[in-house]
Amino acid sequence: MTITPVILCGGAGTRLWPLSRSTYPKQFLRLTSEHSMLQETVLRLEGAPGVGAPVVICNQEHRFLVAEQLRAIGVKPKLLLLEPIGRNTAPAVATAAVRLAEEDPGSLLLVLASDHVIQDKASFHRAIATAATAARQGLLTTFGIIPNSPETGYGYIRRGAAIPDLANTFAVGQFIEKPDLVNAERFVAAGDYFWNSGMFVLRASSYLEELRQFQPAVLAAARQSLALSKMDMDFCRLDDAAFTASPSISIDYAVMEKTRLGAVVPVEMGWSDVGSWDALWELHPKTADGNVCEGDVLASGVTNTFIKAENRMVAAMGVEGLVIIETADAVLVASKKSSQDVKLLVDRLKLEKRTEHATHRRVYRPWGSYEGIDAGPRYQVKRLTVNPGAKLSLQMHHHRAEHWIVVSGTAKVVRGEEEILLSENQSTYIPLGYKHRLENPGLVPLQLIEVQSGSYLGEDDIVRFADDYNRNQ
Repeated sequence: MTITPVILCGGAGTRLWPLSRSTYPKQFLRLTSEHSMLQETVLRLEGAPGVGAPVVICNQEHRFLVAEQLRAIGVKPKLLLLEPIGRNTAPAVATAAVRLAEEDPGSLLLVLASDHVIQDKASFHRAIATAATAARQGLLTTFGIIPNSPETGYGYIRRGAAIPDLANTFAVGQFIEKPDLVNAERFVAAGDYFWNSGMFVLRASSYLEELRQFQPAVLAAARQSLALSKMDMDFCRLDDAAFTASPSISIDYAVMEKTRLGAVVPVEMGWSDVGSWDALWELHPKTADGNVCEGDVLASGVTNTFIKAENRMVAAMGVEGLVIIETADAVLVASKKSSQDVKLLVDRLKLEKRTEHATHRRVYRPWGSYEGIDAGPRYQVKRLTVNPGAKLSLQMHHHRAEHWIVVSGTAKVVRGEEEILLSENQSTYIPLGYKHRLENPGLVPLQLIEVQSGSYLGEDDIVRFADDYNRNQ
């Protein structure tokens, strides 16, 4: 029986700000290798016995990022499910379980987060096989990470009695919220407590039956949102109203803390949820002084510090135990001990209605990307990159005019009733209210500078008449 990975790709990764932001969160970033964390999640399943193509569940705003990153590693998903709004893990997994149960009620789901690190792939594969054996018997099985330190940033699972005839599988004794340091030390010393990984192997019918018993509203919303779903290109759009009606609740709270079918498989596999800069520092090779330095960094008398420079040279002197992260529009300086609290800064940015919590200076679109260069009253300047063969929507603006200057490549431009080709160093002007479209008909990326001027320059001043990507706005 094929095991279907169900990859949850909706996290915000706020503790890794300013690198991780809501429009481009940590699962899409290359943090530990040349691949993004989502790509690593999919690639480490290669060679796992009985594991098939994944179902990926993501926010509809991230759909093209997910599709492009999977395409880049040659993976065709079984299904791409789009959530209209985040409702935590229980509803997300319920929709996948309902869909897979339609094919086979005995379908096994391997539920994975898209932003975790697992360094020992062989141990991971063995744990999947062990958990799948238990799941085939109807048990809701989770992976318990054998702790190597008293972490206060993870929840814990206390194991119960060994389950007869199942190797290395125990009943769940208790789920425990993130503890203080004293209790975390006690848990590690006891030897029967594990970090809660948030990964599961579940039989679809078993999970749905437990939802019916403990969270019927979640199950009803999942069924209804799928029944009313619509295919949009390669994406399955869950019905907005039906899915939004679901309670927002995790699998742990919805089912695992209540069910009598819970089981835990202890495993050591080099796991981390990379939930903070301190955790990422732990994963990287370090200098003799305990430093991790990435980018153009000059460090003198610095110890046990993580410094990442993305755009400029960063110099540090005589400091210890810091996190220093430089991006194009924000710099974070924090104690490593406080790195779990970075999300509080993100909350403050939201309250102050700033944009740095949501977007980078470079913003990705299905056709390529744009990057802000300069802005002031009634004007802004952007650098656009349009992928080969891609085109923007046919659109117009009520409040701004645009001037396009081609830096490299070839641009095909619809401007009112005319259609023109522009090459390097050529330009065109798009008056306010004109229908227009930009396309790259070439084989190399199109680079151009866009100068906007007008009374309002927001991204919501776009009226679309035609769009290859079925965007509503």
